[in-house]
Amino acid sequence: MKAQKGDRIILTARHTDQATRDGEVLEVRGANGGPPYLVRWTDGHTGLLYPGPGSVLRVEAEHATFEPAETARTSTEPVAEGAVEPTVPHVKEWHVRVSIFESGNDTSANVVLLTEAPTHLSAHGQSHREVGDTSARVPEIGDEVAVARALRHLADQLLETAAKDIEAVTGKEAHLLPS
Repeated sequence: MKAQKGDRIILTARHTDQATRDGEVLEVRGANGGPPYLVRWTDGHTGLLYPGPGSVLRVEAEHATFEPAETARTSTEPVAEGAVEPTVPHVKEWHVRVSIFESGNDTSANVVLLTEAPTHLSAHGQSHREVGDTSARVPEIGDEVAVARALRHLADQLLETAAKDIEAVTGKEAHLLPS
């Protein structure tokens, strides 16, 4: 991994109960853009980062000033005409909760998309194993099928919600394709 001063780094959480961290590279202390990096995180802390393989996503510099919330611009003076006030990209984290229920040859899965929105989307998926089915030796197959179907239904709902939001903003009918 190579970085340069001003690049933004997003450090994914190792566990689902931990938050994603993002920050700005203040210094590159390694040779040829390599680690360690002195990073100022959005929570205001500064520290050296030695990224592990596959655990850090580098996002190109946005040419924006990056300040922790407690030192962010508080001036009431207007921004000069024609000037654009820099913004810091916001990192959002959504979670999908999956619950799997098994009863005999039937498996069902419920998935819930948890976001900052006051309401959450949820969907359901099912699978059924026929009597004598050789997949009985691999019980995870029913889980995989039920969860995949639930996630597919959730994705469809999310696309429908986005289309309705686009229609509400534009006043035009929106059709979003799955990919």
